[in-house]
Amino acid sequence: MATPAAAADAAAPGAPGADVPNQPPALGQVFNGFVVGAFQDGRMATRSEFSRGLDANDPFYAEPKLTGAEKPGTLLKWERVDVQFTGFRPGNVDAYKLMYVTTGLHGDKQISTGILMIPRDGRDNADRTLVGYQMANDAVGGYCHPSTMWTGGDPADGASWSALGPLALMFGKGMAVMSTDIGNDGSLAPHSPFAGKFAGHANLDGLRAALALPPAGLNKHAPIGEFGIAGGGVGAAFAAEQAAEYAPELNIKATVLEGMVVDERNFMRVANGSVGSGFAFATLLGLEPSYPEMKLDEKLSPLGRTVADYYRTQCQTPAYFTLPYVPLGALFKGGQNPADIPDFQAVYDDNLLGTRAPKSKVLVASCAADDSPMSLVPAADSRNLVAQYRAGGTDVSYQPTDCSMTRMLTNLYGWGTDLFGMQTVEWLDANTRG
Repeated sequence: MATPAAAADAAAPGAPGADVPNQPPALGQVFNGFVVGAFQDGRMATRSEFSRGLDANDPFYAEPKLTGAEKPGTLLKWERVDVQFTGFRPGNVDAYKLMYVTTGLHGDKQISTGILMIPRDGRDNADRTLVGYQMANDAVGGYCHPSTMWTGGDPADGASWSALGPLALMFGKGMAVMSTDIGNDGSLAPHSPFAGKFAGHANLDGLRAALALPPAGLNKHAPIGEFGIAGGGVGAAFAAEQAAEYAPELNIKATVLEGMVVDERNFMRVANGSVGSGFAFATLLGLEPSYPEMKLDEKLSPLGRTVADYYRTQCQTPAYFTLPYVPLGALFKGGQNPADIPDFQAVYDDNLLGTRAPKSKVLVASCAADDSPMSLVPAADSRNLVAQYRAGGTDVSYQPTDCSMTRMLTNLYGWGTDLFGMQTVEWLDANTRG
């Protein structure tokens, strides 16, 4: 249950976004006409298609040599692909893998990949809303990100399963969806999904690349929504904060943020020894590629080094679930808490959300209270972020969710759909159309 203050904040007359309150979508909204048609017109993959989807040697990911003159968002190459998930190929979806130029933390040119998916529903693509969907994907390894997930690879990862509901709702509303890999998914070097500024750049440049893709036919002035949850919420939030300066031409109208890490230092403290210890440790591994000054290996215990070497090559499921309730100090020399390690403090500061106020409308829908094993992000951090955004002039709707164990046991459908962010799609649709 939301706290009285939070409930009043969300529902008060005239409060931003109060015209579209969050509520679990009905089953008919999830299994909408488009989704039913996608099942009816879809088919199971052939044996060769299934095997090809699992092959981590896609030549698409071979990078061209950059000249250094490319602008961020430059589309380097694209490939039409078939959406495939757990061996099923839904009908009526056009999809494209994209490779494009983005910007690293220090202004250096980097390459990212991603996937654009557009429902075939009889609408003109020039009239669609475009959504930058940053999934709940925390993977550090290669071939673990959206362009692989939605073309037959990594079928067991929880991030893709958690995205099925939101995608069903988005496609039912005719939205085109662009998901970035935050780097080249074919690279086997450790990825950096938790470096928020880099993730924000990759998100915004992915949207630029999607709008530039000739066969997609999207309107370059299309209304854009940002949707980020859990690990993806960090990139979406930074994209919203950076957009006015980094990509002012993008027509970003609304941003949904749920379960995102606002302050990584606080996240380390709260997740330490919890069911999410593995995810906290993976966060550090996903920061280091962009912040080599962390010198993480020098600080790890033998156990920590063994786990780190394994995690760096893996997708989040099942790898990051292997350390439930393990104190993070067991992974560091001298039992250090990573929240307090001096070399990490500047990195935490550089990834703190709330230093800029987004120009788009924002909906924050994280847990209202720290009353569930799934509440790994302090609820107070989300409330503080809302206050900071509002102080900066952002139109913010704060509609926290009930993540409590009581609700999970008494209303699993509502608890689960909220966990995946499905209750926010109606707000996103209304605020990108308006």
